[in-house]
Amino acid sequence: MSARRAPEAVQVVKERRDRALATLVGTVPYITYMGFKFDRRGDELTAIMPYRDDLVGNPALPALHGGAISAFLEATALIVLGWSLVWPRIETGDALPEGIALPKTIDLTVDFLRSGLPRDAYARARVTRSGRRYASVQVEAWQDNRDRPIAQATGHFLMPRQDD
Repeated sequence: MSARRAPEAVQVVKERRDRALATLVGTVPYITYMGFKFDRRGDELTAIMPYRDDLVGNPALPALHGGAISAFLEATALIVLGWSLVWPRIETGDALPEGIALPKTIDLTVDFLRSGLPRDAYARARVTRSGRRYASVQVEAWQDNRDRPIAQATGHFLMPRQDD
C-alpha cells in the first residue's frame, strides 16, 4: 500500500500559477508596453485593456483605435493559447523553462462590431483547435456588458516545436 501525498496548500498552488502567468506574459514585451493585464481564475484567463487617453483613435467620437483593439485581441489569443500549453506542466509542479516558446501568429481576422468607448475593455479567448503544428483561437472583447461585444477575432497560430 503506497502512501498518498498530501495536497499542496492552496496558497502554494496560487503562487505557482501566478508566477507561471507572469512568466508567460513577460515573454511578449508589447503586452507590457500596451498595459494589458490578465486576471486568472483557476485555468481561465480574462484579459484587461485598461483605458488610457492615447488608445483613442478618433477623439471626435471618441472611440478606441482599431489597432489597439486588434492588438488586444491578438495578445489575448496568444497568451490563452500559451497558457493552455503550459497548464499541464504548472499543475504537476514542474518549473517552466527560461524563454518559453510561444506560438507564432499565422493570421488574425478581426470583426469590429461596435465602437470601443473610452473605458476599460475585457476579452476572453477559447482554443478551438490545437494540434502539434497548428492551433485556432476565437476571442471576444467587450466593455460594460459581455452580451454586447465590441469586437471578435479568429486567429491561427503555428505551434512551437516540441522537443521529443
